[in-house]
Amino acid sequence: GWTLQRLPKVTLAILRLAVAEILCLEDVPVNVSVNEAVEIAKTFATPEDASYINGVLSSIVKKI
Repeated sequence: GWTLQRLPKVTLAILRLAVAEILCLEDVPVNVSVNEAVEIAKTFATPEDASYINGVLSSIVKKI
């Protein structure tokens, strides 16, 4: 239930990049995009952010 303004900027950037990959790059498998986003979050954000990103991207993938 968080607004975009409450998300850390790094988390928001990772989400935007991953969503763009999922929607626009057909040659990249969806699970690879999600996994890369989670790994980037583990490196540059917190473990909680990585879990959050995984959940958000999984929800997006299920809807498309």
